[in-house]
Amino acid sequence: MTRSEITTLPFRARPSLVSRLTLAVTDALTRRRDRRILARLDHHILRDIGLSADEARTEAAKPFWHQ
Repeated sequence: MTRSEITTLPFRARPSLVSRLTLAVTDALTRRRDRRILARLDHHILRDIGLSADEARTEAAKPFWHQ
């Protein structure tokens, strides 16, 4: 008799509350850092990335918890 193997997909549990909270905080801090950098960019660099000074100012003024 031959031996057969049964393969199953790995169980993917829902991320824990701590994991989700850590991810949310990390995302918020990243947004804050990116917006601070954006606020310091010169107009010629903003033009290179396709933003006007007004658009950059509006984005940089958003609170870090807003996406």
